[in-house]
Amino acid sequence: MKPRIGITIGDFNGIGPEVVLKSITAPKIRKAVQPVLIGSYALFSYYAKLLKIDITLTEVSSPRDAVKAGEVPVITVHPATVKSLQVGKNSPDAGVCAGMAVEQAIKFCLDGSIDAMVTAPVSKEALHFAGYNFPGQTEMLAMLTRSERVTMMLLSSTMRVALATVHIPIKKVSESLFTDRIVEKLETVHASLSKDLGIKNPSIAVLGLNPHAGENGAIGTEEREVIIPAIKKAVEKNIRAFGPFPADGFFASKAYEQYDAILAMYHDQGLIPLKMSGFDEGVNYSAGLRIIRTSPDHGTAFDIAGKNIASPGSTIAAIELAASIIAERKR
Repeated sequence: MKPRIGITIGDFNGIGPEVVLKSITAPKIRKAVQPVLIGSYALFSYYAKLLKIDITLTEVSSPRDAVKAGEVPVITVHPATVKSLQVGKNSPDAGVCAGMAVEQAIKFCLDGSIDAMVTAPVSKEALHFAGYNFPGQTEMLAMLTRSERVTMMLLSSTMRVALATVHIPIKKVSESLFTDRIVEKLETVHASLSKDLGIKNPSIAVLGLNPHAGENGAIGTEEREVIIPAIKKAVEKNIRAFGPFPADGFFASKAYEQYDAILAMYHDQGLIPLKMSGFDEGVNYSAGLRIIRTSPDHGTAFDIAGKNIASPGSTIAAIELAASIIAERKR
């Protein structure tokens, strides 16, 4: 049987519904998985008509409900209708719908109704309006699944980048880096590369925090006091960790081609080069999560919402990665 993958609506005022519908009608996705849309049947139907996407949606109450060949099941978690739309803007309703869709998809993953979940882009501001006070979906997923060790990792065809810190201000990065935390991140990434991506004995490059990786303490001491000890501890645990490398030269020289993954110290350090090298194909993967969750690596793109110009490439890649991980875990 095809793997059953739940796909959340994301922020319905953004490009979430558009990239989801475009993705699941792509021939290779139709052939490989059974999608289950989670959010609002009324809004998915509205966007399908607006964007002239040839698809047959059927409202169901459970992912296990039978549907006819060619039909795509949709589960409504919020009574949003066309009147709820404020395309291109933040709204509490969109935040509530997005958050409820994620919560429901998590429940379906945990009870085995679906094999994995893919989350469409959400607006953190709208989620906060709705009372979901998380820095991002990754943190929300970690708490709701009671997963103690979760690391945000983004993947493209050219590199895999994990983050030691995620959605925090730059001024708080240094004080948030501890040797044990970096070791934990390296353990999580190592395990995920082996278990979910089928990479045996993976190698992980670790970036420095400061310019020139601290220049032996001349431009900062985090490398000497925190990062290097973490790498040594990881190596003692039979993890092939290397570095710390100066980030600018590492990416400019394409040194990333020599490693299976990279651990960056903060969000933009690792994600700017990844997104520049493959913005329409990048995938956000929650390594260490109890369930399988992937997401496109872009945001809600309010500026182009409803214009039928959003590329589904990253969402297609996210669905493909989820299916690949399902198969890898079964092996």
